[in-house]
Amino acid sequence: VRRHVVPHRSAPPLVDEMETATIGFPRVGARRELKFALESYWKGNSDEKELLDVLHGVEQQAWNVQRQKGVDLIGLDGTLYDQVLDWIFYLGLAPERFGHLQGFEQYFAMARGTTGAPALDMSKWFDTNYHYLVPELDANTRPSLENLQAFLDKVLRGQQTVGKEHAVPLVIGPITLVHMGKLAGVTSKDVLNKLLPAYARMLKCLKDMDVVEVQIDEPFLCKSAAGSCKDELQWTYETLSKEGVPINLCTYYDDVCKDVYEALVGLPVEKVSLDFCGVPGALEPPCTLDLIKTCGFPSDKKLGAGVIDGRSVWAEDETGAQALDKLVALGVSKEKIVVQPSCPLLHVPYDVEMETLPPVLQGRLAFAVQKLDELVALASGNAVRASTKQQTTKTKSTIGSVDPSMFSRSMPFEERRKLQPSNPKFPTTTIGSFPQTQEIRRLRFALKKGRISEEEYNKLIDQQIAHAIGVQDGLGLDVLVHGEAERTDMVEFFGQQLDGFLHTQHGWVQSYGSRCVRPPIIYGDVSRPAPMTVREFKVAQALTSKPVKGMLTGPVTILNWSFPRKDISRKEQAFQLAMSLRAEVDDLQANGCVCLQMDDPALREGLPLKQERWAQYLEWAVQAFRLATAVAKPEVQIVTHLCYSDFGDILEAIDGMQADVLTIENSRSGDEMIKCLAKYGYNRDLGAGVYDVHSPVVPSANDIVSRIEMMIATGLLKGHHDRIWINPDCGLKTRQWEEVIPSLRNSVMAATMLRERVG
Repeated sequence: VRRHVVPHRSAPPLVDEMETATIGFPRVGARRELKFALESYWKGNSDEKELLDVLHGVEQQAWNVQRQKGVDLIGLDGTLYDQVLDWIFYLGLAPERFGHLQGFEQYFAMARGTTGAPALDMSKWFDTNYHYLVPELDANTRPSLENLQAFLDKVLRGQQTVGKEHAVPLVIGPITLVHMGKLAGVTSKDVLNKLLPAYARMLKCLKDMDVVEVQIDEPFLCKSAAGSCKDELQWTYETLSKEGVPINLCTYYDDVCKDVYEALVGLPVEKVSLDFCGVPGALEPPCTLDLIKTCGFPSDKKLGAGVIDGRSVWAEDETGAQALDKLVALGVSKEKIVVQPSCPLLHVPYDVEMETLPPVLQGRLAFAVQKLDELVALASGNAVRASTKQQTTKTKSTIGSVDPSMFSRSMPFEERRKLQPSNPKFPTTTIGSFPQTQEIRRLRFALKKGRISEEEYNKLIDQQIAHAIGVQDGLGLDVLVHGEAERTDMVEFFGQQLDGFLHTQHGWVQSYGSRCVRPPIIYGDVSRPAPMTVREFKVAQALTSKPVKGMLTGPVTILNWSFPRKDISRKEQAFQLAMSLRAEVDDLQANGCVCLQMDDPALREGLPLKQERWAQYLEWAVQAFRLATAVAKPEVQIVTHLCYSDFGDILEAIDGMQADVLTIENSRSGDEMIKCLAKYGYNRDLGAGVYDVHSPVVPSANDIVSRIEMMIATGLLKGHHDRIWINPDCGLKTRQWEEVIPSLRNSVMAATMLRERVG
């Protein structure tokens, strides 16, 4: 590994009483420049150099903004796709199936798959809507630093941009990398034994570059399971501290348990960063201040105080200032406090100044750039405290107005299933969306600019619906979808039509790779002023004799993929959403819908990181789904979709949702969920994803047959082949029609083959 040596620049004198730091920042650019550069590169319209030029420009812009705002320590964030994938690549941890590839080709093959080499599994990053690539670690894992130069080059660029005294390299910690990965035939200790020498060599390189400190992210320590790896934690950081580089051991997304806290503050590191904010709207606030009050904080360490909420768009009120006051009152010296966000700012949009806000919200929102101002103001004692008054005042609790009977279907599953649409064995369908083509985007843009009327827009969207129905009918699918051409996003679409939501213009947040979402902001009571999906459903159903699914997003997913209010609980907001969706379900069935899909993939994502808090969350989350769907008549089939999370530990809750059909992502996860469902004894209809919608690879019919046969071999559904559905992993909006049509054709062909083989 080539090592850089940068001339030392002396730090300017400190003006603020407390230091400030960022621990991560939005990575795709203020106007999603990196997203468009990635998509251009994947289409073959630009080369590697052009892509890297955009990446470096986006990084430099973000670093400069942070320095110009007066932040003292700037986390050198930036990635082409995913920070965990970066460290799989930097440390040479690519699985053997990618061993014949190098450089960009290997990096993107791990992310998106290639012929003969399926992509790494993708899952939710803790309890956020960000997706990470899951490391695969086994006896053949052999860390190598062949690719580390890309990381060192980034550090050098950061030092040259903001100065050595301000530039902090960001590293995914070994404990988190291992415990958030898939281990096969090895223990976490086995893998750490192999990894730590590579981490130590990396730290030596950073020491030669005279870095001011290195931030090592260990968010895994906020999970309940962290209590069982305290010995690994001690041994790991005793080893890494020997390299002589100042270490900021950074935790976020929640508080840590008491035993983990005691272990953390006893480690030989210079700084410990803790989350003082937790989950916005959670029923229980984080216990970080209580831990410091009970256990103290060592005087020889700095405290990274995460008092600016990195997951909320609401401007700082008195909470951060109060937390800092309490820290000082508890005896933590101001000289030892570093004011920072509670977590990386990649979870909030870039800059609120790009928005045109209604008067009621002006001055009350803070995106990433504004949170920099809040950091500096808090550290200097000059914080401006925003009003937290909501636009609407709650006059009646939704929770209190719900009758218990509203949570249950009117007939048990086995009885109502006989009344629902009859399909052949191995029925075929899709999850909902079809490609969002340039033509569709141009239509939406023309409507936005007033170049076409809403009536003209609807007629043109109807043509897109007709095309989607025609393709599915022509291919021979059994249950159809209208394709969602009118929807930009499965949450944003509903946020635009529900009262109590603000829809932003530029509030994009990275979900993974080039995929960005624009979460709506809940600022008032939620209600449905008018039907939201009935028109498009009626258009689609009129075009075919086959059932067309009504397509809705579930209450917990809308909540988790929006920015919620902080003045009322998440449960109250979920129930408000559920009541609005319940009315939509009733309208759809009144207009002839007999198969209705309500996706709630964020059910698992919202699960608290502490296991002792699960039951309370799952109770209201499942109730919200049932409140939204239980109004359906027995003859209406309710479908739900779950994806990209580890659902194996909440099977009872999934069963408790009482959906008639469960569709899941499966192609990247090696049938793990299937085996869990079989062991649990799940007996309702199931559609396990048979191909990866995030890969350009078209699956063959034989591949799909093999997947279904493996599913049958687990004993799931015990011979009820009419309850096994064939569908993609997820929606198809990010794919091209040239990939979608052959993939669906092969799905139908696979269903025919299975009907002949299995009978």
